[in-house]
Amino acid sequence: MVAETASNQDIAHEVTLFAEPIFHIGNFTVTNSLLNSWLAVFLLAVLAVVIGRKVKRVPALLQSFAETIIEGGLKMADSVTNSRAKSEKIFPIVFSVFLFILVNNWMGLLPGLGSIGFIEHAEGGSVFVPLFRGATADLNTTLALALFSVVAANIFGIISVGAWNYFNKFVNLKVLGAIPGSLKKEPTAVLVNPITFFVGLIEIIGEIAKVASLSFRLFGNIFAGEVLLSSIAVIFAFGLPIPFMFLEVIVGIIQALIFSMLTLVYFTVAAESHGGMETHGTEAHSQAH
Repeated sequence: MVAETASNQDIAHEVTLFAEPIFHIGNFTVTNSLLNSWLAVFLLAVLAVVIGRKVKRVPALLQSFAETIIEGGLKMADSVTNSRAKSEKIFPIVFSVFLFILVNNWMGLLPGLGSIGFIEHAEGGSVFVPLFRGATADLNTTLALALFSVVAANIFGIISVGAWNYFNKFVNLKVLGAIPGSLKKEPTAVLVNPITFFVGLIEIIGEIAKVASLSFRLFGNIFAGEVLLSSIAVIFAFGLPIPFMFLEVIVGIIQALIFSMLTLVYFTVAAESHGGMETHGTEAHSQAH
């Protein structure tokens, strides 16, 4: 906690787990982390418009840099999907998530934004409330990002393999229905198929675990970094925090990359989860006839 003195009154600046409310729109509470998210989206939109308006056949410096980043990202996506066509479908979503997280991670490190705010008076004293707070240091934001990634991956899987096939990934009615017909040739199906069915139910728990894993990993790393910088700034305000700020810049890139790569993997697995199964089923059906 950083204590400052103004007008003979102690003003506390506390690092809190929760985002502080700034104002209300009806019953909707706008927090400082939400304002930071809106600012990040605005900056990305402006950057996209600036680059889009200056696209030329012979690229300038900014366009060339953007094309290099996008081409490198597509190659990285190809290493996961093994298909440029599939990468081109998934990459816009994954790259947008990457940029949004990266900008929010870095904006949380800007000392200027953290010093803009207002003083809130309460019975226990006065507290400084920053107008902007790193959005990815708020669990609400990371939870929303994780829900988006997991839900979007499941929707992509439904579109890619069909609703019925994708439903059977979690509630595999096919293997239960195949038990009576396979008893004569494979009696072990009585044991194997129910196990396969319950493994599908465990996949539902796995989807929930993805949301928890993505959200808490990103929130924990970014929030811990901000607390570390605040603590070091209190102990020694000049010089010492600078190396740690550079470290947090790198951590911001790594965390954005990890989140986006995991999202890419979820999309790829959702689209291919039944490919081998369906092929095997078709071949077995052909041999039976």
